Amino acid sequence: MFCIMVGFAVLIGRLFYLQVIEREEYYRLSENNCIRLKSIDPPRGMIFDRHGRLLVENRPSFNLSIILKDAKPVDLTIQRLSRYLNVSTEDIYTKINGKNGILSYKPVVLKQDIGRDTLASIEVRRFDLPGVVVNVKPLRHYIKRGKFAHIVGYLSEISPAELKSGKYPESRPGDFIGKFGVEKAYDSFLRGKRGGQQVEVNATGQVVRVLKTVDAQPGHNIYLTIDQRLQEKAEKLLEGIAGAVVALDPTSGEVLVLASSPTFDQNAFASGLSHDQWDTIISNPFRPMENKAIQGEYPPASTYKIITAIAGLEEGVIDSNSTFFCPGFYRYGDRVFRCWKKGGHGTLNVVKAIAESCDVFFYQVGQKLGVDRLAWHAKASGLGALTGINLDNEAPGLIPTAAWKKQRTGIPWQRGETLSVAIGQGYNLVTPLQMAILVGAVGNGGVSYHPQIVRLIETADGKIVYKSEKKVARKLPVSKETLAIVKKGLWEVVNYKRGTARIARVKGIDISGKTGTVQVVGRRKTEISRKIERPPHLKAHAWFVAYAPSERPKIAVSVLVEHGEHGSSAAAPIAREIIKAYLLDDSPRFISEERLLTLNSNTTTGDR
Repeated sequence: MFCIMVGFAVLIGRLFYLQVIEREEYYRLSENNCIRLKSIDPPRGMIFDRHGRLLVENRPSFNLSIILKDAKPVDLTIQRLSRYLNVSTEDIYTKINGKNGILSYKPVVLKQDIGRDTLASIEVRRFDLPGVVVNVKPLRHYIKRGKFAHIVGYLSEISPAELKSGKYPESRPGDFIGKFGVEKAYDSFLRGKRGGQQVEVNATGQVVRVLKTVDAQPGHNIYLTIDQRLQEKAEKLLEGIAGAVVALDPTSGEVLVLASSPTFDQNAFASGLSHDQWDTIISNPFRPMENKAIQGEYPPASTYKIITAIAGLEEGVIDSNSTFFCPGFYRYGDRVFRCWKKGGHGTLNVVKAIAESCDVFFYQVGQKLGVDRLAWHAKASGLGALTGINLDNEAPGLIPTAAWKKQRTGIPWQRGETLSVAIGQGYNLVTPLQMAILVGAVGNGGVSYHPQIVRLIETADGKIVYKSEKKVARKLPVSKETLAIVKKGLWEVVNYKRGTARIARVKGIDISGKTGTVQVVGRRKTEISRKIERPPHLKAHAWFVAYAPSERPKIAVSVLVEHGEHGSSAAAPIAREIIKAYLLDDSPRFISEERLLTLNSNTTTGDR
């Protein structure tokens, strides 16, 4: 009798534990057998150019997943799936094992964007594949394949480290986030808000009915400052070469072109990049993943003579009447510094020295100034520092000083090194964006504007949440008189009979600019005398910076062609075509200026 009573007590205690203490847990488990929550991914915001031309949209994609709880017997289901997909069972198990820790009733994505043929094959065999589901998800679609890649960027699957970082609070494993360019910088605007469904499923995991739906909220749409037609023109001009083109509005800082070559196809990232595809990209010696417009650091070469001229005039070591004689070389100590023109330029003042890019003239100006005074004017003009453009991994460049060299190498600055710095060689490093901002500031009268890449952000129903405002980054430390002298020299670069960029002339447009040729490796006397052709990777880089029209500039352009040899022949023609296309454009605008300037009462402004 005692044993029976003890048995009943144990049974009652167990029932009490299961039905009272563990009630909530078992209720949750029973609910998951028939009622589940399905996530609804939000459509990502679209991206347009400055005139409303669509650059990036979304398209439906079909993702194949497996729910392990419903896929019983799991091994048999995977064997069948392997046969229908023509992939090995090992590959499928690898995908599943890679999601260790995921709940058994949560779908594990096996293959994304499977295509309609595979979809049909799976659908007709649905009863042989319990737990296998196909979900429709919006997939990023970059309309201009391989175009706008370095500014628009791309999406890729979120990493475990990014999930733990706290920067993506609503993201889950398998979500795609912006990894580069505007897609990354403005991810929080573009992402939208996830929705969901409460559904009833049967024993095989198939949806019987939808109980409740909370719609996803689409992300915000973004209008860039980029001009699609002009960007495409720049990318076409860069085809087959490595380099960058930057064009901006010097009166506002709005970036019209930000092109880097070679480029890459963002759609490959959106649909999942294979190891072979990734290896091909990263092994390319011309670095397609580098945004050369903001990450490429190059000696500015003779474009830096703008700074040397400004510094010399402002510091009083020369004036508009100062002249130096150029015999084709300059002897300093026991070294001979050569001018690019073998026979020399003769006697020149600063205007003609800019126009003809005389090295000997600027050697002597640099010698009188010293490296630290040169560096002060360069840094005060924005070189050697981040511009603040809202894109990741911008490079700052480098403007050397005597203290910098001592700290870095332990060796004091040698006065002869200043001569190389004065003509933009030596330790100097700048980016194409920095040079575009500098030449634009010279052209507009001395004001550098903060570079803008996003013009407008609005919700899917048209409510404006952000509009860019031009912001002064700095004013060049230069007098009107000095600017007038330098601008005259830049005008003569293109328009004077001995100017180095006569090739950049355009009928009906007054252009001012400056060429530059970056020596990659020093040339030996035998190479010069015998006119030995160098291999492509040892040829000089080519620069050209310009603004137009000369009196009231509407566009400033910076062009860098890696191993292009001469700024006049390789870079100047590209800038000429960009300027011509922009200033002579009569194509229709999709969105009027009035539309973009109209703000409702809820508009917010400011940098993000």
